[in-house]
Amino acid sequence: MSDEHYFTADPSVPFTRKPVHARVWGHDLALDSGSGVFAQGRVDAGTAVLFREAEPQAADGPFLDLGCGYGVVALALAAVRPGAEVWAVDVNERALLLTRENAAAAGLAVHAVGPEEVPPEVRFSEIWSNPPIRIGKQALHELLLTWLPRLAPDGRAVLVVGRNLGADSLHRWIEEQGWDVARLGSAKGFRVLEVRPRT
Repeated sequence: MSDEHYFTADPSVPFTRKPVHARVWGHDLALDSGSGVFAQGRVDAGTAVLFREAEPQAADGPFLDLGCGYGVVALALAAVRPGAEVWAVDVNERALLLTRENAAAAGLAVHAVGPEEVPPEVRFSEIWSNPPIRIGKQALHELLLTWLPRLAPDGRAVLVVGRNLGADSLHRWIEEQGWDVARLGSAKGFRVLEVRPRT
């Protein structure tokens, strides 16, 4: 699947759905994934490591699933923190459609929107992301420089990045921008990083 295909996936065009069943933080989730959306038919290895190595700390949010795909992280956050404000952001319209459908089917409240639709005043207690490394270093840096400043003063971001996709260099780069970074865990070739706001 080309990057162009991913970013232009049209939700109005018929596409193949595949079910995904996931148990996350003690909650069973039944979701639909779809063609043209990241990790069709599965929870990808990086996100599985993210779930295993970290859990949400904030009680009330707001939470952000950045690059939400079909919404497994957003729905897990909404399930484990009922009543919290959960945002799911993606540039792929089909991903947003699936996230909305999955949230509605599960009876969970999730705002699944494009990046420009998040009100500028919203500050996040936690940002969760398996960031789209393959968009390239410059675009990835721009993405993080857009969203990390939107952490609340006592907030944090939790990122999972493949070691062979530059996790350690990204760790250093984020620190160079002034944020505090700690490694929460490492498994199956992935690093889980916790980013705290600039001091």
